[in-house]
Amino acid sequence: MTARTGTWMLLAIVALGALTAASVARALDANGQLEDPALQARFENIAKDLRCLVCQNESIADSNVELASDLRRQVREMLVAGKSDQEIFDFMTDRYGEFVRFNPPLEPKTLLIWGAPFFVLLLGAGIIFRVVRQRSRMPLDDEPTPGPL
Repeated sequence: MTARTGTWMLLAIVALGALTAASVARALDANGQLEDPALQARFENIAKDLRCLVCQNESIADSNVELASDLRRQVREMLVAGKSDQEIFDFMTDRYGEFVRFNPPLEPKTLLIWGAPFFVLLLGAGIIFRVVRQRSRMPLDDEPTPGPL
């Protein structure tokens, strides 16, 4: 590849990036919301369903940290590019793991996430049952114990 070809490729990449940024900018109104109400509704639903990786108990819609802002921008760009909700969730999950979703789907790899609370509940109930049963078999303190006189 010659220097001239490399220069043209670089210019083409810069132009493509500028066109992409311009199309996303045109899709946003003055308040930073998507102009298409259907896309805005989809954006809000997706943003509420994605967890902020810094705050961890807030969605990216509610968080003000820079990473959440970047994720919101990325979701907007993907929506404007015509990606489906599932494609956006798949992209985010592939990039950040199942933790990025507030409600991960029930799959074999997420079975531990969904099953752990029930397992801990059953384990706690079993421990309580065993302790209560052992204590009921113990003699009361105010009963005299038979012994040699």
